[in-house]
Amino acid sequence: MNFQRPSRPNWKLPEGARIAVSVNLALEAFRHKSQLTLEARPGKTDHFSLSYAEYGARAGIWRILDLLDELGLKASMSINGKAAELYPDAVRATAQAGHEVVGHGWENDILNEDANPEGERDEIRRVTAAITEAAGVRPVGWTSPGSAGSENTLDLLVGEGYIWNGDQANDDLPYSVPTRNGPIMILPRVNMPQNDLIMWAKANNPPSVIFESFKDTFDELYSEGVKGSPKWVEIVLHAHMGGRPTLIPTVRRCIAYARQHEGVWFPRKGDVARWAAKVDGVDLGERI
Repeated sequence: MNFQRPSRPNWKLPEGARIAVSVNLALEAFRHKSQLTLEARPGKTDHFSLSYAEYGARAGIWRILDLLDELGLKASMSINGKAAELYPDAVRATAQAGHEVVGHGWENDILNEDANPEGERDEIRRVTAAITEAAGVRPVGWTSPGSAGSENTLDLLVGEGYIWNGDQANDDLPYSVPTRNGPIMILPRVNMPQNDLIMWAKANNPPSVIFESFKDTFDELYSEGVKGSPKWVEIVLHAHMGGRPTLIPTVRRCIAYARQHEGVWFPRKGDVARWAAKVDGVDLGERI
């Protein structure tokens, strides 16, 4: 199959920035086990693994919020509806600090199926209500648990007032797609090399690997921006992983490195979605 290189002649960043750098957080809750488990028996709830995840609300998110305040950055936080229900103080503090709240399914280890659009719509509404109740502001962005949305997710999200989704990994830049209910902005996953789950917690790498990945990615994309083709990179911190003291110095190094360069924009993901819609002439209607 042949693909032509897509043309984005009008693509730019605000004030001529050469690169965008975002920080994405995750506050998650699980039914059976979190991403790290010591329990090998199928179907058995791993209570240690659930306690590992609970660290995010008890300690991790507060350390990350302190770091973001120190750095003067605004982030986006993907929140399971169950996490919003269990940890409303953490969600409220995040929103009150000016960070974006993002829908992230109800439980992080339970996924939606293609054959049940009604059930998925009900879950989106339940998640939206739980986050809105805790945060005092409703989410307009959504990333499915594990980025594993169904074939119905985009149609349903637009129908429920969402403007962006982060379940794809097929581009360097945001783009729009049509749905039965109107367009939605896709914010592809540009965070794989700077994701605490992928590069640290599950990979048994030292924290320095995340900085090295960030630096290499940043340098390459920054050079593309200097040549007139600006890009976007993201750091992902799960509150129960990246919120542990081991990774905080690494994140601080990443941001300090980016700030050594001119023309760096530090947006929330919703800011990127709105900007991309404006540049590409996408009408999001009253949702924006």
